[in-house]
Amino acid sequence: MRTGTKKNLLRAGFLLLLIVTIYLATSVLRVKSGHGINQLEGLYWQPEHSIDVMMMGSSHIHCNVNTALLWEKYGIAAYDYSGAQQPLWMTYYYLKELYKYQSPDVIVLDVYSPARYKEDYQYDWISENILGMRFSANKLGMMAVSVEKSRYFQYFPSFTIYHSRYDDLERDDFNDFFWNSREKEDFKGYTPYWQRTPQTKPEISETEKGGLTEKSEKYLRKIISYTKKKGSRLVLMAAPYVLTAEDKLTYNQIEEIAEAEGIVFVDFNEYYDEMRLDFTQDFNDDSHLNYWGGCKFSDYLGEFLTARCEVADRRGQAGYESWDDHVMLIAEEVQSFQNGTPGQQADAE
Repeated sequence: MRTGTKKNLLRAGFLLLLIVTIYLATSVLRVKSGHGINQLEGLYWQPEHSIDVMMMGSSHIHCNVNTALLWEKYGIAAYDYSGAQQPLWMTYYYLKELYKYQSPDVIVLDVYSPARYKEDYQYDWISENILGMRFSANKLGMMAVSVEKSRYFQYFPSFTIYHSRYDDLERDDFNDFFWNSREKEDFKGYTPYWQRTPQTKPEISETEKGGLTEKSEKYLRKIISYTKKKGSRLVLMAAPYVLTAEDKLTYNQIEEIAEAEGIVFVDFNEYYDEMRLDFTQDFNDDSHLNYWGGCKFSDYLGEFLTARCEVADRRGQAGYESWDDHVMLIAEEVQSFQNGTPGQQADAE
């Protein structure tokens, strides 16, 4: 009997060691990125049902929407839940994933991607929109509409992507464990840019409508229906960038759909002057604001959300301490830039 007990203990110990080894290896090797993967993975570390405003869409969200400013100035508990070049069919499955853990009052969805990208399968940044999501039937559903069958196993299971990262590991790869949970909770998705690249202010007066693909329109309507079912207010928007006439065609079509559905659409490219955007100082590139431009836009957006959506001010309330810590993290990034060590500069859409 003692021999059998010893064997069982050895088996249990070996199994535990195997599980711990797999967990440690996975945590170290998995791909980290501030352009979708971290935003998606970070959702799972947020206090449940604490996020009032969920910001969704492409990198125009996580590069432009300063969640620290929204909290510090307006008390808005917001999270940038977005991915580079994210198409609407992936946004739909992001919605289904977030409602497992959160019940936001407002969903703010940037619609740059359906205006700019027209392919039914968009592979350039697709990994950013897949690798951070936990395995579930919902993830498989997203994969089914986002990836052609012949390319499915290039993206799933996730281990096929990162199993050979040994030569690419950096110091931050060894700070991604469950005992770093507070640091993960403090991250709210915001990934600021620091370059100042002068742009030419566009003058667009396009009034025609068109350009929304059949697949994008299908999933836009599914998103509208799903958020109504969940009881969240949906706000469609275009964050400011160097607008083109072709993009404006699609925004006009989306605005028409929004009016018919009784929801709000705001093209913030119509408010450059009100935001006091400086096209010589406030852009990282023609598609993204830098940190300073993002502060101006986020301030304007905060006023809009407070006035039009009556979003609650959570400052000082128990359970929202991580937003205070988030403000300090962004302040540290600003200080780091001022000291000559700028943060994220990778290109994203």
